[in-house]
Amino acid sequence: MQTFLLAGASSAMAQCTAKYLQEKGHKVIGISTKPCVYNYDFFYQIENYTFENFPAIDGDIHGIVYFPGTINLKPFKRITAAEFTADLNINTLGAVAFTQAYLNNIKKVNSASIVFISSVAVSTGLPFHASISMAKGALEGLTRALAAELAPTIRVNCVAPSLVNTPLSDKFINTPEKLDVMQNRNPLRKIGQAADVANAIVFLLSNESNWISGQTIAIDGGMNNLKNG
Repeated sequence: MQTFLLAGASSAMAQCTAKYLQEKGHKVIGISTKPCVYNYDFFYQIENYTFENFPAIDGDIHGIVYFPGTINLKPFKRITAAEFTADLNINTLGAVAFTQAYLNNIKKVNSASIVFISSVAVSTGLPFHASISMAKGALEGLTRALAAELAPTIRVNCVAPSLVNTPLSDKFINTPEKLDVMQNRNPLRKIGQAADVANAIVFLLSNESNWISGQTIAIDGGMNNLKNG
């Protein structure tokens, strides 16, 4: 049995990831700014994802995943300095703080894995995505830098989904008309499900991916490199 730690544990993708890990016999610890909504093996509720705000956890941790994110879509000139800062704090600096908080726990094991969540918007120029693209682009840079620094005992990777059917994205797909538009924008003519991303994360946490590090893996129906004709 291995132990995995998920930040943003109340999200649909985190809950799905936890379910799959527990089905494999692993222990899963959740951390969230929201109350516990899933049967984690242990759960911490914190005020925010900032430095020195994460609880101390004893023992080995075999993998961590940082799920918190934002979808703040606006024309570039309407994005305020406060919004740019908030997106960077939640998506990127929160991942930094989380990783620093539990790096010593991860270093105790011979082979460990760190997984971050990016966005298709980094690799695909999308209008109104300036703030999220900037924040997630920094996260992808962090992924490669940490992968180089922490090798060979710790692997660091990132998954980059397109639109996924979760409460965070509900405002974009909450009518049949909106859903149809979003599906037709994807080469596979569908939006993702939490399970699609969770399966990739579980793979990256497992020993089956022990020769993969420093990568950003698109889980997006081909949106990042296929022309939607």
